[in-house]
Amino acid sequence: MSALSGTPTVAGRRLRAAERFEMRPVRHSGPPSVRLTRRGRLVVTLFLLLILTVASVFLAARSAATGEPGADTATRTVVVARGDTLWDIASGVADPGETREMVHRIETLNALPGPELVEGQELAVPLQ
Repeated sequence: MSALSGTPTVAGRRLRAAERFEMRPVRHSGPPSVRLTRRGRLVVTLFLLLILTVASVFLAARSAATGEPGADTATRTVVVARGDTLWDIASGVADPGETREMVHRIETLNALPGPELVEGQELAVPLQ
């Protein structure tokens, strides 16, 4: 027979069948830790981005407008000339001391992002 045999040995001694399949207790040092691989972190990140996108679509899809019609406001149209400012236009229509409120009303009525005007622009100005 050859020197190699199919029987396992330890330190030159042949192991019995019971020793080969002996069960040993496993020692745990504490609760198991979770480790994410690079692919796992990518999947978690993409999942969270998907959740945030879906949530923002549902939250932003609602309209801020109501079903109630707004109050009718009598207006006239003013064409902005060179050098005109919103303050000048508002002070020409507003009562004394109410220019600031009129500027705000003109901005709101025309959906202006700010007080900047362009020459030739048409503005709806409320009548007093």
